[in-house]
Amino acid sequence: MKIVVINGSPKGKASNTYVMVNAFLKGAQEAGAETINIFLAEKEIKHCKGCHTCWTRGPGQCVINDDMLGILSHMGGVNIIVFATPVYFSNISGMLKVFMDRMTMIGSPHSQKDSQEKSNEIEPMEVQTPKLMMISSCGFPDRDEFQVVSLWIKKVAQKMHMELIGEIYATQGKYLTSPPEELQSEINNYLLILEEAGKEIAIGKELSEAIDQKLMRGFVSE
Repeated sequence: MKIVVINGSPKGKASNTYVMVNAFLKGAQEAGAETINIFLAEKEIKHCKGCHTCWTRGPGQCVINDDMLGILSHMGGVNIIVFATPVYFSNISGMLKVFMDRMTMIGSPHSQKDSQEKSNEIEPMEVQTPKLMMISSCGFPDRDEFQVVSLWIKKVAQKMHMELIGEIYATQGKYLTSPPEELQSEINNYLLILEEAGKEIAIGKELSEAIDQKLMRGFVSE
């Protein structure tokens, strides 16, 4: 089992998102998974030029020379890809958006409709594609802040022909890095639940309803 996290927080290891990811990966590692945590804040990822040269030369043949190909090399042969981001203006971070724009190089020039029609014409190949997950935090107490993020990751799963197996969202994420004393116990418990989530994903590639409900409740009353 190999799990790769693409962390789109500009704060990197100082972020609330990292606290969530770190707990999740700790549980996955305890269950025997190999994990890689990639911080986009530490990489040079330039904006996609929209030239679509990668669609004519072949997948991965980008005209831009930066850290993108190095990241993609870590994603080869993975079982789970986790995208992680804080909520910025009710959406994913700009850093993660730039990265995803560059994922065009491994995409297809065909629309979703065309791809579906072509897949119906031929026998599908037995190809093991990674599963997909989303981890995100926001500063506000309202879970509606994740509406766009949730829609986005569902569209990504559809576009990349991957199964979305989990979405983990934490409101009032600022308490993860600066916890008030009265919430310390609840936050510690929440991190333990994240560890359990990591173990479940590493072992069975799915979250149990019990763990999912506990994560939904979070660590503060909403």
